[in-house]
Amino acid sequence: MKLVIIINGKGGSGKDTICNIVSKYYKVVNVSSVAPIKEIAKYGGWDGNKDIKGRKLLSDIKKAFTDYNDLPNTYLCYTYAQFLNDANAEILFVHIREPKEIKKFKKELITTFYTLLIKSNKTDYEYGNKSDDNVEKYKYDFVYENNGSKEKLETDFMNYFEHNIIRKEN
Repeated sequence: MKLVIIINGKGGSGKDTICNIVSKYYKVVNVSSVAPIKEIAKYGGWDGNKDIKGRKLLSDIKKAFTDYNDLPNTYLCYTYAQFLNDANAEILFVHIREPKEIKKFKKELITTFYTLLIKSNKTDYEYGNKSDDNVEKYKYDFVYENNGSKEKLETDFMNYFEHNIIRKEN
């Protein structure tokens, strides 16, 4: 099985936690379109804090490099090619915030893929940048409401994942 899941959600919605849960059951590769941008931002003095100011910085730098040389998408395509060549990898989680960038990356895919939005009532606020604030302006294949307890998240999400995404894949 080779499955790509483009995952999105506002900061703090539980995307990484969900990717970590799935990695207990499948061989997962987890990549973010902002990874190379974080390295650039660190070089420029960013302290790694994902507060409102840090998130805006990352969003602005990402936009600049998307316009300049499409670095985020190029990085994702490179990682996707590595995923395809890795005989052990089963699921590639790709974190992309911007709807336009999701559409662009989808055009590169030759394997089965789905889009997944993670929503949480804990993240119903504005971040002050287009990357975080526009995540719900896309029509996702699946939407998972992460509003339960942390203790039940693994069981609840894996049930959702197996019955919706994996069942659809098979």
